[in-house]
Amino acid sequence: MASTVAVAALVLGGTAAASSGLSGGRSHDERALEATRTAPSRGIEARVNALLRRMTTQEKLQQVQLLSDGQITDADAQAGVGGVFSLTDPAKINHYQKIAVEQSRLHIPILFAYDTIHGYRTVFPVPLGAASSFDPGVASTDASIGARESATVGIKQVYSPMVDVSHEPRWGRIVEGNGEDPYLGSVMAAARVKGAQGPNYAAPDKVVTSVKHFVAYGQPEGGRDYNTTDMSEQRLRNIYLPPFKAAVDAGADTVMCSFNAINGVPGCANSYTETQILKKEWHFDGFIESDYTAVAETRACPPKTPDNGSCGHGTAADGPEAGANALMAGTDSEMVSTNIRDYGAQLLAQHRITMARLDDAVRRILRVKFRAGLFEHPYVDQARAVDPASFVTAADRTAARTAAQKSMVLLKNDGPTLPFSASAKTAVIGPLGDDQHDMLGPWWGQGRDEDAVSLYTGIKAQNPNTTFTQGCTRANVDPPAAKDDDACSNADLAAVTAAANSADQVVLALGETREMSGEANSRSDISLPGDEQKIIDAVKATGKPFAVVLFNGRPLTLGPVVDSSPAILEAWFPGIEGGNAVADVLFGKVNPGGKLPVSFPQRVGQVPIYYNHEPTGRPCDVTQKYVSRYRDLRTCDPLFAFGFGLSYTTFNVSALDLSRTQVGPHGSLTATVTVTNTGTRAGDDVVQLYLHDPVASISQPVRRLRGFERVTLQPGETRKVTFTVDRSDFGFYDNRGKFVVEPGAIDLYAGDSSAASLTKTFTVTAH
Repeated sequence: MASTVAVAALVLGGTAAASSGLSGGRSHDERALEATRTAPSRGIEARVNALLRRMTTQEKLQQVQLLSDGQITDADAQAGVGGVFSLTDPAKINHYQKIAVEQSRLHIPILFAYDTIHGYRTVFPVPLGAASSFDPGVASTDASIGARESATVGIKQVYSPMVDVSHEPRWGRIVEGNGEDPYLGSVMAAARVKGAQGPNYAAPDKVVTSVKHFVAYGQPEGGRDYNTTDMSEQRLRNIYLPPFKAAVDAGADTVMCSFNAINGVPGCANSYTETQILKKEWHFDGFIESDYTAVAETRACPPKTPDNGSCGHGTAADGPEAGANALMAGTDSEMVSTNIRDYGAQLLAQHRITMARLDDAVRRILRVKFRAGLFEHPYVDQARAVDPASFVTAADRTAARTAAQKSMVLLKNDGPTLPFSASAKTAVIGPLGDDQHDMLGPWWGQGRDEDAVSLYTGIKAQNPNTTFTQGCTRANVDPPAAKDDDACSNADLAAVTAAANSADQVVLALGETREMSGEANSRSDISLPGDEQKIIDAVKATGKPFAVVLFNGRPLTLGPVVDSSPAILEAWFPGIEGGNAVADVLFGKVNPGGKLPVSFPQRVGQVPIYYNHEPTGRPCDVTQKYVSRYRDLRTCDPLFAFGFGLSYTTFNVSALDLSRTQVGPHGSLTATVTVTNTGTRAGDDVVQLYLHDPVASISQPVRRLRGFERVTLQPGETRKVTFTVDRSDFGFYDNRGKFVVEPGAIDLYAGDSSAASLTKTFTVTAH
């Protein structure tokens, strides 16, 4: 799939560019997905093989060991340990690196890694927010700055991007990914890899990426983190694997296998996904590391050999078997647990693992270290690493602010209520109104609360006539101590009412704490926590115009909020420049143009609900009984659909035109759409192209996103957007794992949400 904008150049400015500055007419989504993976370097392969021939078995087993910052010792470094993660002190990184390089027998450097998810020190919007931009440039810039800051302190590998497609808003880690769609997820994944790695991750400001979590971790039963996943072959390949393939094609050289079992087989002991698909089908020549203790977790409980530590899956009787299963399945590096290293010699002697497979794992790890330039430049530049000027620069802040602006989605704007006046007396009310901590969101890297701009600070900078009232207090507490009703309890509604009555307009800052989203933070109730709805109702009773600004890391059930609020702005967790960026949108300096990358359910009982679902013989129809519906809901739709987002202006998408009406199984066609800004303000729209195959050997999703283009238009301006459609779009994987293209009619839909109604049909011929 590719799309182009039919203009020689687009002008950057106004609401900031969407798909702009296109090179040779190629769009951002097309350029992001362009495969850039290269063949192995003969020179590096020769060096890897020469080094491998010199290694003892124990040295090989050390290379496949990955230790945490709390585990690493001088002795480990001297023994030649392969990797260390979560160590961020550049002095300590240099300390262990010097021991490894200067005191180990073969002088092999350590690969230091870190979870730089949406920034290291300069924290950008959470990835789910960035996906709302529908602009791969947002993801690429985030990854590029995060890579530079990480590399500055000696970290040369990042456990990012997280590309798990998810239909589960209850799952806390949905915040780390790109939502429910594999195509959008693929574009953003590839953009992050290219931003972090560049053309050569040996460069001093680049890192090697580890795409995670391989695979289907985003669809746990019940939305509970780490829970099992069970799905058909075609669903695995059509929905959950594509973003990983896009990341690998973009050059990602490491992959992290997942905690979950896939059809009963743990992700880090799954030869089908790790070896058959990733290494053989996709020709991946980097290495796979396990997630935290994921190898040990394959053991049955109670744990044996060693008689402590993690266990649970029950596909291995003890540590030796867990290590053997993981290595032989394709896991190359074991994180935290030490089964392969500790029992490797025994397993070799018993022929439970092979030297060929161990050599392959070590070869892959060494290959990445050579490609990263660690043998030539193993040490940290201490002066740069401790220089405050290396982090959170003015340019970094500008990029973070632009990313946050582009990531916001206007969900409702009756009246219109927004934009607000920048001179009218404004009351900021709510527990997140003057909050720096929660602006960073989960997985905030080394971000610091003091670097973040709160909403109140951002609004007051543009409108000094602003007050703040907290309304209720929040507890930033992790499980198991945390409960949702700990947040915003005992709201001071009298203070809220007084603050609203004294103002001309009100901004309500509501949502989740950052501890309520992310890993190990699944929620069974995804409504606003505590007394937040009471605060909305109290402000509504004053009759003052108000807007709800939501800070959260997942889709929420917002029915009562929508019923009672004239305007709602989804800001996600917007990063260090969040307060400034939200103020820019509220006061109209920036016209919001983000679109939802995930559906918002009416109620949690609808979950999973997603736009690209398969059809049924009895589709939902609330006027009928014996159909696929809920008896207590008078709608079949989500509250807010994938691809939805409002603007301060209006757009019209029209004139869908196809270059041909028939195409062969290996052919392609172009679909051209016209988009016009029919309003009075400059703004961004995201033109979206969807596809449906109405008759196929396997029921096909009712719609699938196959192209998008974010464009900036002045009032009255019209632009044509062109998409290329080929076999990668109208083909699909069947339940044998085979990619097929079947003859027949294909329906295309164009618009600016997944409810697009503009349609044309073409036919795929047999030859």
